[in-house]
Amino acid sequence: MIRRMMLAVVVCVFAQVIPARAQEGPFTIYSPVKSMATLFTDIYGPHGLIVDSEATLPGEQLHSAHFNSAFEFDFGQFSTALVNQLVNAPLPSPASGFTFRFDPSLGVFERTTQSFGPILAERADTVGNGRVSFGSAYQRFTFDTIEGLDLRRVPAVFTHDNAQLRGGREDVVTTENSITVIVGQFTTFLTVGIGDRFDLSLAAPVITNDLTVVSNATIHRLGTTNPLTHFFRQANGDVGETRTFWAGRRVSGLGDVTLRLKGAVSKRPTAGVALGVDVRLPTGNEMELLGSGTTTVRPFGVWSATLGRVSPHLNGSYAWSGSSVLAGNPATGELGDFPDHATYAAGADVSVNRYMTVVLDVLGRYDIDTKRLVSEEFHALDAKGTAFPNVTFVTDSYNALSGAFGLKANVVNQLLLDVNLLFKLDENGLRDKVTPLVGLEYTF
Repeated sequence: MIRRMMLAVVVCVFAQVIPARAQEGPFTIYSPVKSMATLFTDIYGPHGLIVDSEATLPGEQLHSAHFNSAFEFDFGQFSTALVNQLVNAPLPSPASGFTFRFDPSLGVFERTTQSFGPILAERADTVGNGRVSFGSAYQRFTFDTIEGLDLRRVPAVFTHDNAQLRGGREDVVTTENSITVIVGQFTTFLTVGIGDRFDLSLAAPVITNDLTVVSNATIHRLGTTNPLTHFFRQANGDVGETRTFWAGRRVSGLGDVTLRLKGAVSKRPTAGVALGVDVRLPTGNEMELLGSGTTTVRPFGVWSATLGRVSPHLNGSYAWSGSSVLAGNPATGELGDFPDHATYAAGADVSVNRYMTVVLDVLGRYDIDTKRLVSEEFHALDAKGTAFPNVTFVTDSYNALSGAFGLKANVVNQLLLDVNLLFKLDENGLRDKVTPLVGLEYTF
């Protein structure tokens, strides 16, 4: 039964998910994109959303038919939300599944734990003096909601320049935006034991981002009646009220590398406490959403115990980040403060037998003063105050809670196979329903 469950998770990880693309059609505009971080400001072209307009009376001058919205800039903060989710997503723990202690009376190393430890959390045990653990893991994210809103149906309203002057400027353009985000993250990690109390670790992710936005725009004539005042020119030259904009980009590269130092403060046969610090370096290209664009320092604390076959653990940390263009304005290069956050985890790993460990965890992240999407109702300036669904962003703090279920299997010698499913427990932030993980780790 357990082997079947592990096989199902592995199949889930490597199943190919093809991102939705806009269908070929006569009314679709394909927009060139300079970088993934500016995709939302590039999708309507270099001058934003401009509809067609023609003079309808002799001597009449063509007026500006530019429509503007906070969507382009504010939803650029989606880039921050995406990178924040990725760089702070629970990574496979670099802690070794096999931990050892040297017994001077026997002159040999002996195992200090019966279980193979957690997958996404940390335990206080260290790998052992001179011991080396290395491995790799693959995670696949298919984000589908942001603040509970379906990413395939994100509304945004565009208003005419100087709409408050009326005179036909009451017309609006509504858009329904379908956002497809698929991210693959392959992380390699290495841990070296320095004495019996310290571990030095390195984690290096290689990330593949696939981001596509399809925006279906519709003109609503609330202040005009002549179809030539505001329209979208169709492929055959006719006048129409709809147009589809498409923008997409796929990139791969090194993400932000993390260095870790962990030290055991208290080591007893049944329980232990460790303190450590992670330093995440801005090695990933932030303009392609491969990294945060800033250094982050994250001190953390760990408590874990061994109670027969059950080994509970508690983790807590706080991360300080610097300034990044992703938290400012990627289109202009303006910097902003990348959100700080706190993380915590509580769970247990259970030794089923000498070859198998089951891992259960609840993991949380508290983002501080970060951009959050809010759904609202937009009211136009026509006499009826016609309402349309819309979105905006506010600065707020929130807690995102996830659960995890995993298995560790001893394949041969000190080689472990890890499989895990991370699943959301709330709708806060940018979320993936289920994130599968599969990995290998070896200790020598």
